[in-house]
Amino acid sequence: MPDDSTSREIELLRSHSLATVVQRELERRILSGELFPGKKLNEEEVALLFSVSRGPVREAFRALESKGLLRVEKNRGVFVRQVTVEEADEIYEVRAGIDELIGRLLAERITPAQVAELRALLRKMQAQAKARNVAGYYPLNVQFHEMLASFTGNGALVATYRRLVNALHLYRRETLERGPDSFPISTREHAQIVDAIAAGDADRAGKLLHQHAMESRDRLHAALRQPGTKRRARKPAKETA
Repeated sequence: MPDDSTSREIELLRSHSLATVVQRELERRILSGELFPGKKLNEEEVALLFSVSRGPVREAFRALESKGLLRVEKNRGVFVRQVTVEEADEIYEVRAGIDELIGRLLAERITPAQVAELRALLRKMQAQAKARNVAGYYPLNVQFHEMLASFTGNGALVATYRRLVNALHLYRRETLERGPDSFPISTREHAQIVDAIAAGDADRAGKLLHQHAMESRDRLHAALRQPGTKRRARKPAKETA
């Protein structure tokens, strides 16, 4: 029979495991658009949905808040994070600088095996782009940029990158859905980036990734100007303590 200490450790491990499951599923639903920006998440309802206690749900909420996907508002609750267009502009500027650094580092560090992984992923992306399948293309696009960041081997850079792009996920998806030329432009730019990295051309790789981020911002604004597009709210009023 396990003693009390062992039982507590088992329960702690089980709780952490459940929290991870809840976190991953909520993250999937947020990034897929099933849980839309601004939606309030009720701790008790989420616990019932996943058949877990409220402890793992609270832990999952904290993890997703740290990743920039949820927003906890005092005396109001937990919400899927909603980023204004102005905030998105600022984030794109920061992301462009980080992407440039990623390109420069990868051109110096990437291995042939990693290049092969990127090219294999590119082929999948091109197939989805040809079919104009946003649901199929978008997660591959996210995976592509995540792979670039992770291949640098710089943990601090990867953590910063992830938090930034998580905040932009809604706009990145909307650009693909509403921009008629987004698919061919996106796939062409991705192929050029991989070619520059594979060639070890740090200057070109950095420049292409910087341009890719800033042009994504420009395409977002073009998409938002289309008739029928609901422009996101501007910066919210300052919250009271």
